[in-house]
Amino acid sequence: MPNLILLPGLACDERIWEAQLPALPSAFGARVSDAQRHNDTIEGMAAAVLRDNDGPLVLCGASMGGMVAMEAARQAPGRIAGLALLGTSARPETPEMFTLREGAIEYFERGELRDVIEPNVYFAFHPAQAADEVLVQRYLDIVLGAGAAQLISQNRAVMRRPDARLHLASVRAPVLLVCGNEDRLAPPECTTEMAAMLPQAQVVWVPDCGHMLTMEKPDLVNAALNGWLAKHFPATAA
Repeated sequence: MPNLILLPGLACDERIWEAQLPALPSAFGARVSDAQRHNDTIEGMAAAVLRDNDGPLVLCGASMGGMVAMEAARQAPGRIAGLALLGTSARPETPEMFTLREGAIEYFERGELRDVIEPNVYFAFHPAQAADEVLVQRYLDIVLGAGAAQLISQNRAVMRRPDARLHLASVRAPVLLVCGNEDRLAPPECTTEMAAMLPQAQVVWVPDCGHMLTMEKPDLVNAALNGWLAKHFPATAA
């Protein structure tokens, strides 16, 4: 039976999976990786996930976590039983985003986290969810709680991430692609591009949703994950 490993996005932790963990099939014994907290490159995070978890793996990654999952599939294709990629991109960093992240890092190095995070937090959500003050505050607490060192390290990891398009088409395992239809951080075109390289992929578009899928539309995400898992791993569905 494969192990189901959940991979958080940048500056996030197990709290972004709060709605998923109790809803996933217990047979998988799903756990959340913290590799992003102890490694400063996407390649290093992926290697740690492979090292820290035995046997065949189903990797479910959100945003940066999806990048880690794709890199793990490159490093150890024989160990990947399935990939669920949520709100992510196979593309390398663009020059424009590289420059924006460099500017943000300068603020983080001065300890001015809120000056960057608070004005930009709404880009992570669909406008309907951005109006939910409790939800937005939960996300702010997670990101600000990561601290400057993690924000710097993980942003640099994303800035230097490999171009997963060079190997993604070689993935033979089942793949689930989930994207918010109004994701402004990993736009739908990124999911469409990945789907074109992965003919076996199931694609789920989440309506009225931005980048933070697991927090914005947890019931729809849970249904997509559980349906996909039941299809490809029926022995664990019960």
